[in-house]
Amino acid sequence: MNIKELPIEERPRERLMEQGAAALSPAELLAILIGSGNTEETAVQLMQRLLGDCGGSLKTLGRLSLSDLTKNYKGLGPAKAVTIMAACELGKRRTMEAAAEKRKVENSTDIYNIMYPRMRDLSHEESYALYLRTDRSLEGQPFLISKGGIAGTQVDIRLVLREALIRQTPTVVLVHNHPSGNTKPSRDDDKLTEGLQRACQVMNIRLLDHVIVTDGNYYSYHEEGKV
Repeated sequence: MNIKELPIEERPRERLMEQGAAALSPAELLAILIGSGNTEETAVQLMQRLLGDCGGSLKTLGRLSLSDLTKNYKGLGPAKAVTIMAACELGKRRTMEAAAEKRKVENSTDIYNIMYPRMRDLSHEESYALYLRTDRSLEGQPFLISKGGIAGTQVDIRLVLREALIRQTPTVVLVHNHPSGNTKPSRDDDKLTEGLQRACQVMNIRLLDHVIVTDGNYYSYHEEGKV
């Protein structure tokens, strides 16, 4: 059934125009994007089922691939699936913009708040460096050092220091994520932190912190007294 076949009071687009976007459920907002469902479900019902399979989580929805959407849901072809993926990415970037508005780093929580929107939907590990001016403000965007697998990623210490010299910043912060949700650092994480700290000391650069980001939590080497 097409959305246009629904009673006017049940049409998400008309409800949005009359009541505002906040009045609609996530499924109804997604239904507006895809426009139609399939022979058994309206667009709203299809999106309700999709979100139900995601546990009602938009974050989980944002992790689905094009194949996940098109193969498992009748009525979701590539065009509709790409539209959903684009909407999820826009939501993520909006959150990243909000995080970037706070440009000064006063503590480890600030680091987490800056990096979590960027890392929250990752199913693999990524490592970034933040470069801080003398007033603790960020110099440019976070610098992607490496991408890895589910269990780890390699960090080239020389690359971290080289970027600090290019940006002419006295302070660096290392950040990486644990997709598993476990905040406990591995032995490799400890060895990396120790090696980076020694290298920074040689170059007269301060390693302020190494933060491990998970979904809703973090581990800070600085807070634990290890940096």
